[in-house]
Amino acid sequence: MTWSTADIPDLSGKLALVTGATSGLGYETALELLRHGADVLVAARNPEKAAQAAETLTQKAGRAPIVLELDLADLASVEKAAGEVSTSYERLDLLINNAGVMAPPYRETVDGFELQIGTNHLGHFALTGRLMPLLVQGSRVVTVSSFMHKTVRGISEADLRRPAGSYRKWESYGKSKLANLLFTLELDRRARAAGADLLSVGAHPGYASTHLQAAGPELAGNRRQAQLWAVATRLVAQSAAAGAWPSLYAATYPDLRPGSFVGPGFFEYRGTPKVVLPTRTAQDAELAKELWDWSVEATGVDPTLTVLR
Repeated sequence: MTWSTADIPDLSGKLALVTGATSGLGYETALELLRHGADVLVAARNPEKAAQAAETLTQKAGRAPIVLELDLADLASVEKAAGEVSTSYERLDLLINNAGVMAPPYRETVDGFELQIGTNHLGHFALTGRLMPLLVQGSRVVTVSSFMHKTVRGISEADLRRPAGSYRKWESYGKSKLANLLFTLELDRRARAAGADLLSVGAHPGYASTHLQAAGPELAGNRRQAQLWAVATRLVAQSAAAGAWPSLYAATYPDLRPGSFVGPGFFEYRGTPKVVLPTRTAQDAELAKELWDWSVEATGVDPTLTVLR
């Protein structure tokens, strides 16, 4: 199969929200959605970076995005941002849960969760739940995972508040990406069981050249390691634009089946997107239900309540 951004259909009249859209995959995703006619909410934590990204997106796409302030590591910020969207719009056609952090030194979110699971999973879980009333009329939720979900064999409730003494940054990253897939597939199960017209799908970029790889060493104050990551990524990885293809395919391909997982075609490393297989752990329905329940308790948000409306 061959696919490129030229195959994205006309999205005029559609409203999309992309998290982490100031750079990397999120920026490239927002750019193509704008180019194909969608109205795009650019959700980002840093207002200055969001304004700069909006300016360059406008120049490249010829259409201006809408800036939405959102800090996924702060559940109050998630509630505020979702409230603003719900007040301003009657529906949301595309929600791209893209933002994330990768392998930083130990940090906690505002609400006391380990930073990676708190940002990558719980923040998006709460955002999706609070936006659910806008998402049940033929909309799509695309949650971005990683092939790093294959490096871990499970997740427990204790991982949500993993203490510093037992923190292993790459294991925690893998678990956060496993959580993204467990959530994707459980949302699909619940939507279909409820008869809701909602498509929940996952995507992963393979190895794409973004700032994400160097961000962790930078937070740790390890400039040399950050520089090495940046050089290696530029030499080996595909571009951020190509890395965004699986997300764009998942968001726009007309005949995509519910619960699909999309990644690059060449050994899930780079290239044209295609439907790929999650691990057996990611497909574990019982584990997904448990994670859902833990996430409801942790965030105070239950997407099921609105899916069933």
